[in-house]
Amino acid sequence: MTDDSSNNAPKGQAMWGGRFTAKPAELMQAINVSIGVDRRLAAQDLAGSKAHAAMLAAVGAISSEDEAQIQRGLMAIEGEMEEGVFPFREEFEDIHMNVEARLAELIGEPSGRLHTARSRNDQIALDFRLWVREACDRTVDQIIHLQQALLAKAEPHADTLMPGFTHLQPAQPVTFGHHLMAYVEMFGRDASRFRDARARMNECPLGAAALAGSPFPIDRAMTAAALGFAAPTANSLDSVSSRDFALEALSAATICSTHLSRLAEEIVIWMTPQFGFIRLSDAFTTGSSIMPQKKNPDAAELSRAKVGRILAAFTSLTVVMKGLPLAYSKDMQEDKAPTFEAFDALQLALGAMAGMVSDLEPNRDRMAAAAASGFSTATDLADWLVRELDLPFRQAHHLTGAAVKRAETLGVDLPELSLDELKALDPRITEGVYSVLTPAASAASRKSYGGTAPEQVRAQIARWKEVLA
Repeated sequence: MTDDSSNNAPKGQAMWGGRFTAKPAELMQAINVSIGVDRRLAAQDLAGSKAHAAMLAAVGAISSEDEAQIQRGLMAIEGEMEEGVFPFREEFEDIHMNVEARLAELIGEPSGRLHTARSRNDQIALDFRLWVREACDRTVDQIIHLQQALLAKAEPHADTLMPGFTHLQPAQPVTFGHHLMAYVEMFGRDASRFRDARARMNECPLGAAALAGSPFPIDRAMTAAALGFAAPTANSLDSVSSRDFALEALSAATICSTHLSRLAEEIVIWMTPQFGFIRLSDAFTTGSSIMPQKKNPDAAELSRAKVGRILAAFTSLTVVMKGLPLAYSKDMQEDKAPTFEAFDALQLALGAMAGMVSDLEPNRDRMAAAAASGFSTATDLADWLVRELDLPFRQAHHLTGAAVKRAETLGVDLPELSLDELKALDPRITEGVYSVLTPAASAASRKSYGGTAPEQVRAQIARWKEVLA
């Protein structure tokens, strides 16, 4: 993928070989060839070539007869690719030259007119932008599928108690439905980031040519519309030299993968016998080659690990681009491999996570018992002292800390402290305090918008169902 103004080349000579009298060194050929990577852009390359040929004919840059021949040849190549018989050849370096060489074999001289008013520079900028745009669309669809799986699991568990954690220490009771809905929110923001990135990349670079535009009377708006873009790009230098559309998509992918990793980590923790909060079926677990009792959450662990590949791809492309002068440099050939790998990894992890969420079953009794441990209703006691005794919160906090210390000394939890023990802290405390000291009462009381009260959780589930519909 380098700037050129290629025509049909003599047999055995590179398509750009008119300036050269000798073939490239073997090592030069090895480092220069990219067809092993960019063959994934075949569909996008053909789409761009079809649109370009139609535009050239419409403005009179080529004849309608030549365009018909070119379109026929491109359709034949598309058929060969669908059947898996297209001859991808390293001698032609990249997907563009492979298509052009095969077109020459199929239709002869008219094939050489296809490259009028374009360069491989704007070709690859187009192909890659089309691919990343489609990857964003596929990813949004997968995120929505995962959100729907989370909603379906959250709804029957809107009132299933579990401990809420800070610092991985029991903090306050929440519901399992509320916990899952936190991820619905996170993935909703991820989807919006991909949509935003897609909107910004939705300009067509075709027609920028090598870097300066074209002297031919091309209609860039026509090719942009044919390829589903909102408009053509407005600066030819920027068109061929920018890859921020891929960087932005990789940034969104990195953030999304961190959310997947956090959920995967919780699944791993919840499955341990020490927690025992959930069960996964055999469909998303594996065994051990030596320990027959093991049931390992490998799908979650592998999803958790994918963030490494995705972040590495973002970092890799950032480093490639950070010092390049305008316009095109061959360094940019290194943009596609990490991007392809990152989206492959992300889409695999999204699919696996949606499957695990649908598959997992919570252990209600174990979760409820854990929700009641660790003095998890201490904040409720403090809030009750503020509401009923009109204490300043800091004083209520201090009294509650003393109650926790006393319960810890006696080896009981807060609801098991006698009224006399509580009155020793403040004689105005009444029997009514026990109404807030159970995990169920604690969760039910959190009725503020976005809180863990089951009625609030169900309201958010209903809202997201409507959004995703």
